[in-house]
Amino acid sequence: MKENTRELVLNMLLAITEENEFSHILIRDVLNKYNYWESKDKNFVKRLTEGTLERMIQIDYVLNKFSKVPVNKMKSLIRNLLRMSVYQILFMDGVPDSAACNEAVKLAGKRGFRNLQGYVNGVLRNIVRQKEEIGWPDKKREPLRYLSVLYSMPEWLVQKWLDELGKETTESILAGMLSIRPVTVRLRSDLNEEQVENWLKELEATGVKAEVHPYLSYAYELHNVSGVQNLPGFSDGIFMVQDVSSMLVTEAAGIKPGDFLLDVCAAPGGKTLHSAERAAKVQARDLSVSKTDYIRENVARMKAGNVEVEEHDARIKDKTMIGKADVLFADLPCSGLGIIGKKRDIKNKITAADLETVAELQREILSVVWEYVKPGGTLIYSTCTINRTENEEMMEWFTGQFPFQTEAFERAPGGMLQLLPGKDPTDGFFICRLRRIDGADS
Repeated sequence: MKENTRELVLNMLLAITEENEFSHILIRDVLNKYNYWESKDKNFVKRLTEGTLERMIQIDYVLNKFSKVPVNKMKSLIRNLLRMSVYQILFMDGVPDSAACNEAVKLAGKRGFRNLQGYVNGVLRNIVRQKEEIGWPDKKREPLRYLSVLYSMPEWLVQKWLDELGKETTESILAGMLSIRPVTVRLRSDLNEEQVENWLKELEATGVKAEVHPYLSYAYELHNVSGVQNLPGFSDGIFMVQDVSSMLVTEAAGIKPGDFLLDVCAAPGGKTLHSAERAAKVQARDLSVSKTDYIRENVARMKAGNVEVEEHDARIKDKTMIGKADVLFADLPCSGLGIIGKKRDIKNKITAADLETVAELQREILSVVWEYVKPGGTLIYSTCTINRTENEEMMEWFTGQFPFQTEAFERAPGGMLQLLPGKDPTDGFFICRLRRIDGADS
């Protein structure tokens, strides 16, 4: 193991927990910076950073049992150093307990906390000695706390899902979010059978195992991946990294060859590029230059000649676009509760108040973009969350305010589909298909 891997993880955890950096972006950028490292070192950094964030509530519960200083009273560096060390002790069988303890003590000293080296060593050694005897909350007496601690999810969020979905479904979601999910990719539709076979052979030669996704034949789950950009076919635009839940948005849209499609919140461009293979023209919009530049990179790599990218705030009405779109994608900013399994810091930062704030933003955008849909045209509303306020209730509000009705599509006879981790081999995702009915046959 490289000498500075643990310190790198510590720095990342500090940036994420103390400076509100986005974990998925920071981890991606750091691994790209150290792309010359061996796979085992990159995998260690990724696993330890993501795992510590994912299990933080459970880890803090353990630390509060073994430390005289509560977690919230610790120095931020010591707090995160202990967290990542406890993760190694409890969840990384390949790391000797002695190494986790010794390296933590060394790091504490190196970072200016020599006076706390004994404290760090004592807490961690006690956890090592008693890790098989940790007293977890009782499932029957404290069911809410049990689910919160064992699945490392905030109590308020567990309670919300219990109220909306029931105990069995909630526990299934919680377990699903902690399960290891493979990287999912969508192959370009113009590839022939021979090209696909050659790509699969090239993947196999690198040690990557590819399996067809159970929901879509052109989607593949990739196992043993350490760096998507290094995979065969990436630079040639053979595939796009995209969850199947996102692919189902295009499947639900019923796009016809001559259609013009407008994607109002398009970054990073997965749905845009998928739909471009079926529509005549696609315009992809997003709020910032960084987001539209990211879309353009993917458009160029995937060789999509019928996609136009534009920077635009979806809250501001564009009068030139009124009544122009045969299909409109409104994959709006959301709470992201369905992708906690990939963006682990969401659950440690989001609050109940944030859910209403983002719902207000969704209503604001929908109140503007609905006019871009032609009479008789299709609007696909989607979010990567599991929250009735942003999903089913949002659609009840929308169809009550504007001339749209829900319309059935495959997998959704009622026009609305909620995908759930633990139940579906996808992210948590919501899709609703709507048809504009004023001036059209209803």
